[in-house]
Amino acid sequence: MRPDTPAAHTTEAERLLRTAAQYPGDREPLHLQAAAHLELAGDRQAATALYDTLLSGEPANPLLIRALKAANLWEYGHEAEARAIIDGVRRAKPSEAAPWEIAAETLEAHDELEAAESTLTEAAALLANSEELPHATQSLLTTRHRIRRMLALGHDDWDDRADRLHTADVPLDELHDPKRLWSLGSSDPAELQAEITRLRSELGTYRTALSRPFPVAVLHWPEPELDELLAAYPELEAEYPTYRAHLTDIEASLRELSQAGTPNLGIVRATVPSYEAFAASESTHPSNADLLPQYATTLAARGRATAWPPARGAACWCGSSRSYGECHGGADQG
Repeated sequence: MRPDTPAAHTTEAERLLRTAAQYPGDREPLHLQAAAHLELAGDRQAATALYDTLLSGEPANPLLIRALKAANLWEYGHEAEARAIIDGVRRAKPSEAAPWEIAAETLEAHDELEAAESTLTEAAALLANSEELPHATQSLLTTRHRIRRMLALGHDDWDDRADRLHTADVPLDELHDPKRLWSLGSSDPAELQAEITRLRSELGTYRTALSRPFPVAVLHWPEPELDELLAAYPELEAEYPTYRAHLTDIEASLRELSQAGTPNLGIVRATVPSYEAFAASESTHPSNADLLPQYATTLAARGRATAWPPARGAACWCGSSRSYGECHGGADQG
């Protein structure tokens, strides 16, 4: 279960830092997750210290770390430093969507809508030039569409593309209509203000899901690994009756989570040696089925998750030679 109190977030941050000491090769994603939990616990100075520790070395994703640091700094009064970091991130022209979107949403959160829009427009021109766009870039275009609607700007080519990529029943123009706020709730100003506060809270949760690469992950055991797992620990056969059923359950579970509104879903590939090492670190036996979701969460926190769903034309997550649309992404899977 996800932490939901400051104390629980602090405890989770401490656990992630201990895990990072055990897996130094995964130090960066684990420290980023720990910093995110410290922010949610309200300990923003400790989060900044973690970002600085990462930046003092040779991080794999320095611009992502800088963008997260800027967002955190602005929240506890260091606006000038945050602005300077965001300007530096923009000048560096990241080749991935996450630093751009975090920087833009930080500006938006502090009513800098024009600056947020120009940041996302720079990013779109740099990243959204191919036919198949990764999920993060699609998200960036959707965020840009929303901010432009708030600024009452007309559609441009990037907005049209965001519309085409959007597959939900409610069109983006309706979803992002600023007047929609005023159609919700009653005519009582106090009740309407409460409705606006609730919506802003939901938006904040959505931002957190985008900004923190911490997917809700489902385990995928490749067939040889699953055979080895069940040979060693037959007690787990109730969880995995057959390999085919295992694959079907993965897709069904992820679709159910998606339909329930869970953001940032992913799949982590499991191996028996890694699972046994994790069980040993938790002082329990690998045959304990309750350990499986904890193992999935830890792999995701270590940056091992692959985002779900893949594009329909991309290779299926199951490892078959077929595209996702022809395999587990087919309509008959729903």
